[in-house]
Amino acid sequence: MDPVSQAVVGATAAQVFLTDRLGKLAFACGAVGGLLPDLDVLIRSSSDPLLAVEMHRHFTHALAMVPVGGVIAALPFLAVRSNRQRWRAIVAACTLGYASHAPLDVLTSYGTMWLWPFSRARLELDWMSIVDPLFTIPLLVLTLLARARSSLRLAYLAAAFALAYVALGGVLHHRAATVQAGLAASRGHHLDHGRVMPTLGNVIAWRSVYVAGGEIHADAIRISPFGSPTVVEGGRIALLASAPSEAAASGPLGERFARDFARFAWFADGFVARDPSDPTALADMRYSLLTEGFEPLWGVRFHADGRRVPVEWVELMQHRERGFTELWQLITGRSPHLRAWLR
Repeated sequence: MDPVSQAVVGATAAQVFLTDRLGKLAFACGAVGGLLPDLDVLIRSSSDPLLAVEMHRHFTHALAMVPVGGVIAALPFLAVRSNRQRWRAIVAACTLGYASHAPLDVLTSYGTMWLWPFSRARLELDWMSIVDPLFTIPLLVLTLLARARSSLRLAYLAAAFALAYVALGGVLHHRAATVQAGLAASRGHHLDHGRVMPTLGNVIAWRSVYVAGGEIHADAIRISPFGSPTVVEGGRIALLASAPSEAAASGPLGERFARDFARFAWFADGFVARDPSDPTALADMRYSLLTEGFEPLWGVRFHADGRRVPVEWVELMQHRERGFTELWQLITGRSPHLRAWLR
């Protein structure tokens, strides 16, 4: 999730267990530990544009790295002489913060290599949005109050709120996945691979994407905690399951194109297609500005014209003019395209 959420969740975890031993310092230790895994964003290469997306949420997020990460996060605090007599509690608080990071990321849709080096699987539950102020702001307020008052009770309340929100996301995700399966069945599709993911800042409007018959199908699903599901049926686009024709080349260049396409497809969980607005870009169709459509945020291009870096990472969102009006209408249930979903 976003850095603020990661810091607050790390601080909450540390406060729940170590407020009695560290007081206000538990907040800082947990926050630093919660932020540290995202330093992997500094791993990048000018000659390999895919390295950054490949390495983000990689080894620094692994369960195996938690003990090491906790110690590293504790070093700035242990540099203060007066803190050293409490070094065990400080290391424990930083480790709790560090350990909270990857599970929070797993709840989102981006994918996290929590089981590295034993598995390269990118784990994702799709229960929460990558940025969700409805989760972050109340949790931040409760956690800051717990710090200001060194209150264990408020720390417990913050943790209870976080767990309740996560549980709500899990329940609504299950309902959205049920609707997706019903939509696919109503079209006579065998659902080869499907995802339902919350849209930006909420757990009400969900993007459904699934692969069937060599195509990616997209729909918007609105799941109200207290009402019946509604849907906006979307479109479909041809799945790109192998490197495109413009990437066909012999020798080392062809090998690089094949390898980099496989890396991008792994990152995008297989949901790769040409951008309808720019067919030269191969896009990650998990995400779209239009929930039920195909207006992707990023992708890659392959160049066989002899340039030094033949693979280009492209940000597609900057070329989109669509605002968030449609998403807001979907969240509030005011979209004119919504229809009731009859099970």
